[in-house]
Amino acid sequence: MSIDNNQNIKGIILAGGAGTRLYPLTKITSKQLLPVYDKPMIFYPLSVLVNAGVKEIMIITTKEDQENFKKLLGYGTDWGVNIDYIVQKEPEGIAQSLMICEDWINNSSVALILGDNLFFGPNFNELLIDAINNNQGATIFCIESDTPERFGVIDFDEDFKVLSIEEKPKDPKTNWIVTGLYIYDKSASSLAHTLKKSNRGEFEITDLNMIYLNNKKLNVKKLDSSFSWLDTGTFDTLLEASNYVKNLEKN
Repeated sequence: MSIDNNQNIKGIILAGGAGTRLYPLTKITSKQLLPVYDKPMIFYPLSVLVNAGVKEIMIITTKEDQENFKKLLGYGTDWGVNIDYIVQKEPEGIAQSLMICEDWINNSSVALILGDNLFFGPNFNELLIDAINNNQGATIFCIESDTPERFGVIDFDEDFKVLSIEEKPKDPKTNWIVTGLYIYDKSASSLAHTLKKSNRGEFEITDLNMIYLNNKKLNVKKLDSSFSWLDTGTFDTLLEASNYVKNLEKN
């Protein structure tokens, strides 16, 4: 399975931010350059896009860390892709990435993945390719979590159609959460510009997804128990991810 020839899709990896939850590890390097077992963290989201056949990839970094990303990845020759870089001056939410990259996106569809998110599972690349080929508006990926209050929580009706998405709710309606992988049509950047900052001072990706939902253009892919998703933003989850990858490679 491959991306349809008529699909004009580009990939964005958001690898900026201060990584304050991993301080002091992130005092001298980017969170996404930290090791997850035997590879830099950035390798995992990059491989998701590469394995799906996305050829044009933009990596968003801080100004201080961009040179180290270039030393590690170059401009994509070793991966068979073209990699560009752009600076995120201030971390102001996931949706900000679509504004920062607007000129580069240039009316293409976009696969956006967070630089600290790891996905594992049978034929995951085929699942992503299918989502890209059939996307009409926006497609998000959800999975069940034991700590849904840390994420964007999805509420469904009896037919598993999305009713709402709530960002970090104190009292989650379900255990289904939005992962850090999103597919958007070419209108994503212009829609992102209509967003207002939340009380957290960020352009929330949940608010963008809600626009697509209200326009009846939000699609959801469920990741069942055969898939694993790891958000490596804390010390515990970083260690968990390293142990998971170690066991996966050993077995």
